[in-house]
Amino acid sequence: MTILWTIVGIVVFFLGILLSVAWHELGHFATAKWFGIKVPEFFVGFGKTVWSRRVGETEFGVKAVPLGGYIRMIGMLPPAKGELYGRSRRTGPFQGLIDDARQASAADVGPEDADRQFYTRRPWKRIIVMAAGPIMNLILAVILFAIVLMGFGQLTSTLTVSSVSQCVLPANATRTDTCPAGAPLTPAAAAGFQPGDRIVSLNGQAYESWPEVQRAIRQSTGTVAVVVDRGGQQLTLQPTLITTELPSLDDQGETEQGSFLGLSPLQEVQRQGIDAVGTTMVDIVGQVGQKLVEMPQRVPNLFGAVFLGEERDQDSPVGIVGASRIGGEILASDAPPGQEISAFLTLLALVNISLFLFNLLPIPPLDGGQIFPAIWEAVRRRFAALRGRPDPGPVDAARLMPVAMTVALIFIGWSALVFVADVINPVRLG
Repeated sequence: MTILWTIVGIVVFFLGILLSVAWHELGHFATAKWFGIKVPEFFVGFGKTVWSRRVGETEFGVKAVPLGGYIRMIGMLPPAKGELYGRSRRTGPFQGLIDDARQASAADVGPEDADRQFYTRRPWKRIIVMAAGPIMNLILAVILFAIVLMGFGQLTSTLTVSSVSQCVLPANATRTDTCPAGAPLTPAAAAGFQPGDRIVSLNGQAYESWPEVQRAIRQSTGTVAVVVDRGGQQLTLQPTLITTELPSLDDQGETEQGSFLGLSPLQEVQRQGIDAVGTTMVDIVGQVGQKLVEMPQRVPNLFGAVFLGEERDQDSPVGIVGASRIGGEILASDAPPGQEISAFLTLLALVNISLFLFNLLPIPPLDGGQIFPAIWEAVRRRFAALRGRPDPGPVDAARLMPVAMTVALIFIGWSALVFVADVINPVRLG
């Protein structure tokens, strides 16, 4: 049964990624049509066409290699200055590539479509068209997080004590159910804390969440007064805190000096408010952005995981195959159904945030690679107008084709490395 649920999870998550890709392209498509740009194709996948249907002037379909998607707008690149379409008179090592790109961009442009080309639209319209795809991914991520946090709830540490550590052990000691002889009692055990106690205040200050109490304990010293609710009665306990090395509350994987009490909070699934969705989105976007910046640093570990049999990092980048595999493991886990669905939707939301940030990078052939030239064109036109000079015309984005080809080759190599790693040395839950 576990294998069956794993397969179901892989398939469902894979379809979720494809729907996210289609949703992304829908943003480009809708805004392009809004601004009167002709869109001959809307496809999910690459390679040979598996299925398609023409609706109006657009062919919608699915291709054989489901690793992305695209819409094709006519006139993505402007013609060379002083010419219509075809070979320019410029020379250079990449001129053939640039001219071929221009010809491909103009291939579907008939006389009746001259005013429906992408490059003829004002810069702000082109920016909206190209940014709409990533923004659709951001919107979908917000919706998914809202469903998870407000609908299913989040596992939250409460102010109720779940367990009391009985003794203080060295950081490198093996945790056991019994304390070794001579081990000192924790401040909580010595003060008489019991499971089920609900913390009311610390040194006269009331707190609304466990993280606030935890941080207050870290920053306190000496003997403190803790009021707890025990069976409806309020008691004041006075533990004497000790200072030790503890996991950092701000930097995961780091440690810090702080005061220690010896309590573990009871965790409950609690539905969150709309403010939690906003806070979570800000935190996750920042974390994913940091991971994107660190991607080049992950290459040695991926290479070692593929070719040298080294252990793969748990926070290693994963592709569609790896993410789908994790989705399968989530549905095959022994967690309650609500938690499985929450984890599943959270993972899909993370994929959409990654698509949002990655596609906004200002390098071709990504969406940001079209946004940046449009911004530069708007700046040039404004400066020309202020100086009384004629409109300099559209930015020649075709000249970025060598960069686009180089980036595409790097991305293909990266994707291949991640794909092989996901197959032979995958990241696993837990």
